[in-house]
Amino acid sequence: MSKKKEEKSEIKELKEQLFTRTDKGIASMKESEIKKADKYCEDYKKFIDHSKTEREAVKTAVKLAEKAGFVPFEQDKKYKAGDRIYYVNRHKALALAVIGKKGVKDGVRLAIAHIDSPRIDLKPNPMYEASGLAMFKTHYYGGLKKYQWTALPLSLHGVVIKTDGTKIEINLGEKDDEPCFCITDLLPHLAKEQVQKPMAKVFTGEELNILAGSRPYDNNGESDLVKLNIMSILNKKYGITEEDFLSAELSFVPALKTRDVGFDESMIGGYGHDDRVCAYPALTAILETEMPENTVITMLADKEETGSDGNTGMQSDFLRYFIYDLAKAEGEEGYRVLSKSKCLSADVNAAFDPTYASVYETQNCSYLNKGVVISKYMGHGGKYDTSDASAEYMGEIRSMLEKNNVSWQTGELGKVDMGGGGTIAKYVANMNVDVIDLGVPVLSMHAPFEIVSKTDVYMAYRAFYCFFN
Repeated sequence: MSKKKEEKSEIKELKEQLFTRTDKGIASMKESEIKKADKYCEDYKKFIDHSKTEREAVKTAVKLAEKAGFVPFEQDKKYKAGDRIYYVNRHKALALAVIGKKGVKDGVRLAIAHIDSPRIDLKPNPMYEASGLAMFKTHYYGGLKKYQWTALPLSLHGVVIKTDGTKIEINLGEKDDEPCFCITDLLPHLAKEQVQKPMAKVFTGEELNILAGSRPYDNNGESDLVKLNIMSILNKKYGITEEDFLSAELSFVPALKTRDVGFDESMIGGYGHDDRVCAYPALTAILETEMPENTVITMLADKEETGSDGNTGMQSDFLRYFIYDLAKAEGEEGYRVLSKSKCLSADVNAAFDPTYASVYETQNCSYLNKGVVISKYMGHGGKYDTSDASAEYMGEIRSMLEKNNVSWQTGELGKVDMGGGGTIAKYVANMNVDVIDLGVPVLSMHAPFEIVSKTDVYMAYRAFYCFFN
């Protein structure tokens, strides 16, 4: 070998030793593992199609948990290693635990995700008639681009509670033989003024009105006959009156099925990947965990998209009290258990989109097919509204992923002063728990149709499983 070739070989070898590897992710996966990822995602697609609201996600998760041998949690009961329990909080949040050989004395291993997603909620007094059309007034939920929700088929999901306590569950518009709903948009021929407005002002919240019907009850000349016809249909179908909307939680979500995306079917498009694409791997990981060393917990929370406030959000004491109950049953102090606990905050990050490259910092963003993304911190400029994982914990998680051959990458949510976003990690960190964000990169986040990579979803499952075991 010539001297020049030897030097080139040495340089290449030195680069491989010292530079960050670029062959991570799908490039380093065997064909057999890619097939496992594709198979895993078939069940994920079923889960997400049956979990378009947090209530539905809890109900679907409980069915899977009971099938895997989980039973409802009982306070003051002493559990033994291998016991599998779940605890539902007000139908909208869920904690699952597998008791470890060491119990909780050395802390617990937590995977937390949220199961709410941006959507369109009905107002308490929603129905009105205008110009022969029955309409619903709405209040959008979470951070969304309003224009993306117009001229789109929507389905109605939720519950109505009558004054006698009767609960009526509604899921209308998902099946092909059911009617759907929509928010109308202005035709381009008359939109000269509209299109000149800044995007944030093209639609206001008060203009996101749902088209609910157009036929009158009869033609006797009375007012509000279209509204009357719709209420008559609702009364016959569900037994509700207009006042029952006051004690209802009804939401409109995209009436779209989860679909494979791309000629190679390598990606999944659907509603609610943020954050059910992390919730499902965290769920299946604990369902398949049998006898861990330390007690493991998967927490599926509500209200992240609106700040995690409320008694079903991560700012409530639900998770804290659940851990305290487990600690009490073993004669341990809850606060000491928390201080020795470790957590993966299972939340998504923004995948690099070459069409909008200017908002990303390419050395510090995540990419599709590169595996799970670890975010040491989130928040926005100046690291506000975030937790910032320690170097020690970052090193521990890196080591775990490397030892178990889990594809991973790091990522921030765009350029420093471009925007940013938060996760529920900070609320766990505030309980004196080591925590770091680990999740799936997503394209078109918060849109009605988001995109993820199948191999990334599978790597999220493997990451949570390794963390628990």
